[in-house]
Amino acid sequence: MSADDRTPQRGTDDRRSADDRRGSDDRRDAKGRERGGARARGEGHRGSLAPSERRKGTDSARLVAFDVLREVADSDAYANLVLPPMLRSRSISGRDAAFATELAYGTLRLRGRYDAIIAECVDRPLDKIDAPVLDVLRLGAHQLLGMRVPSHAAVSETVGLARERVGAGSAQFVNAVLRKISRTELEEWLETVEAAQTDEIARMSVVDSHPQWITRALRDSLVGSGRPVDELGSLLEADNAAPRVTLVARPGLVTQEELGEQVESRPGRLTPTAVVLDGSDPGAVPAVRAGLAGVQDEGSQLVTLAFTQAPVEGADARWLDMCAGPGGKAALLAAIAGTRGARVVANEVQPHRADLVDRALVAVPADSVERVQVWDGRDIGEQEPGAYDRVLVDAPCTGLGALRRRPESRWRRSPADVKVLAALQRELLTSALHAVRDGGVVGYVTCSPHLAETRAVVSDVLAALPEGSVEMLDARALVTEIAGTDVPLAERLDVQLWPHLHGTDAMHLTLLRRTGL
Repeated sequence: MSADDRTPQRGTDDRRSADDRRGSDDRRDAKGRERGGARARGEGHRGSLAPSERRKGTDSARLVAFDVLREVADSDAYANLVLPPMLRSRSISGRDAAFATELAYGTLRLRGRYDAIIAECVDRPLDKIDAPVLDVLRLGAHQLLGMRVPSHAAVSETVGLARERVGAGSAQFVNAVLRKISRTELEEWLETVEAAQTDEIARMSVVDSHPQWITRALRDSLVGSGRPVDELGSLLEADNAAPRVTLVARPGLVTQEELGEQVESRPGRLTPTAVVLDGSDPGAVPAVRAGLAGVQDEGSQLVTLAFTQAPVEGADARWLDMCAGPGGKAALLAAIAGTRGARVVANEVQPHRADLVDRALVAVPADSVERVQVWDGRDIGEQEPGAYDRVLVDAPCTGLGALRRRPESRWRRSPADVKVLAALQRELLTSALHAVRDGGVVGYVTCSPHLAETRAVVSDVLAALPEGSVEMLDARALVTEIAGTDVPLAERLDVQLWPHLHGTDAMHLTLLRRTGL
């Protein structure tokens, strides 16, 4: 039909009005919805979608993954706190829950890689794409390139997701982009995006999905901790591997063996308290529900155990967990204290996190916890000078050591955060050294390997104190005694753990004894 055939002629106003009314009726479908004129004449189309692919929505697992990404972006939430309750509220379990978990976490981990690939397939900067639409594209890219989802299903389901969550107009755009992505295998895409980078750090960053500043910081931390720089690739890959859920058997409450009998699992590699789950639902374990055990990375367990075994001079009865929230280390400390006749003061600056500490301590012996308090840790050294035999400072940090557990952190943090947090860390460590008595021990812990948050903080604090007032203890010897001589550790007094070497978060531990401050 030509354009002339479709255009009403002048001088036929009455006939055109009647025709228009009749045409409008003809264009209504069986449900009374008006179709476009072209589709009514059989000239319309729905892009390249096959009829089986033209669905209005998608399955519940993909909807959950999308909603998690939006919560992370819009509310600054953490995926590991948002996803489990969302799965429960929507009655999603089993394979669907596992699929949603991998889709959400995998997309967050590899966002940088997928953004580079998506950028090759669109004609506009990514910041010009609506954020929800971009999240849909990332979810589709992960299904196509990072999961064993057939291409046709990945495309059709993601287009259905777009229709349900961001609108039919965006669905056609999503369809076109994902079809471009699906025509090329992952390895070829990686070669393409890698070739577009100007230096080795940029290439590693885009392929392994880390901001460049973090890649540089991790490289420097490896070298500064006595590790070969060529381990950087393995470290970045380890950050992108989903970790197993690890439980801690709290001493005096439940043994590692007893905990292991309650769930399909294996003993931890490094500590006598760790149990590694084969599945991922710790809430189903009776000991966890009762507070006898908890979820805790084995590296976190290891540094806490080493801290409790560091030798103090004299009494060893009063311990302080200066930054106790959300309570995992506090519960382990209190359980150990209960077996040794000691008491723990758990301090937290934020009231809602202090509530979490209270919950974590529910099963430990009441006489092993002196109190849970809401104070600013920076003031304790002045308010309670020399009042403790042990002080643990699990300092707030960038969390660069736990990127595999909190994948969104890599996209939230910036170099400016390091400067702010390092200043806080110095104040907390200084306060701890004043709160501990002469002969007592301070453990400085971070879940970050960044040199500015670890060695630099310790050296700056010690430099500001009178010479000879504090000595550094051999944390490496204590960790080796617990974990075994085959665990690779640098020849240093402090300890730095690594995901690619130890299978743990990148925990740092420095042990200090006050000798005469």
